[in-house]
Amino acid sequence: MYLTIRGVVLRTTDYNDRDVLVTLLTQKHGKLTVKARNVRRKNSPLTAVCQLLVFGVFTIFGYRGQYTVNEARVLNLFGGLRRDMESLSLASYFAQVSEVLSQEDYPTPELQSLLLNSLYVLSELKLPLAQVKAVFELRSACIAGFTPDLYGCHVCGSQMPTRFDLSSGLLECAACRDTASAGIRLPISPAMLEAMRFICFCDPKKLFSFRLDDGALEQLAALTEGFLTTQLERGFPALDFYKSLCFRADTPGAT
Repeated sequence: MYLTIRGVVLRTTDYNDRDVLVTLLTQKHGKLTVKARNVRRKNSPLTAVCQLLVFGVFTIFGYRGQYTVNEARVLNLFGGLRRDMESLSLASYFAQVSEVLSQEDYPTPELQSLLLNSLYVLSELKLPLAQVKAVFELRSACIAGFTPDLYGCHVCGSQMPTRFDLSSGLLECAACRDTASAGIRLPISPAMLEAMRFICFCDPKKLFSFRLDDGALEQLAALTEGFLTTQLERGFPALDFYKSLCFRADTPGAT
């Protein structure tokens, strides 16, 4: 059986001296792992399209639950993000999250669209990396079923909460904090709360069209990261590498 699919490469794994296993995020078939033959040979026509974070069209042959790439072509290399290590590491983190959130044979149109839009913004637009990171983290959490309750304080209903509980996804006022709860709370400002509401509920085409000052963006990105990783109960190697690059960039005299 032959299938023609559009997919984003989430991961590549050397299979032997010549072949590579490619994990794709597709719309209709969710996550698929396919074998690409002879990719590691010189002048292979599949080399370009079988790279991490490439969006391409793949014609694959399926037999007994295993898939082999017959032919493929590149739709977008996202070359801009490959010229900047921080952007590339952040995009790799997005790919790792997408792989965790996707399933085989389960349609993932929203997740693929979010990933593609985020890669495009990293590659072509000049938005702050913290903004792109916060959007991807919070929106992907919503897609995965972890939409936070952002109406107001979950205890008194106040529209001016000051804390966000990473475990429960609930807002609260300082005076309403349940001292028996061991959940980690992070401070949240009115501007951050408004941005979170926008990210969670806006039209996908407008996801990146909000503005916050740099300090609020960094706080928002720390909050969305904490919320996503808490809900998934795991960390990500690419995120650790991205944060190490940011730390070096912020350290005077670092090279």
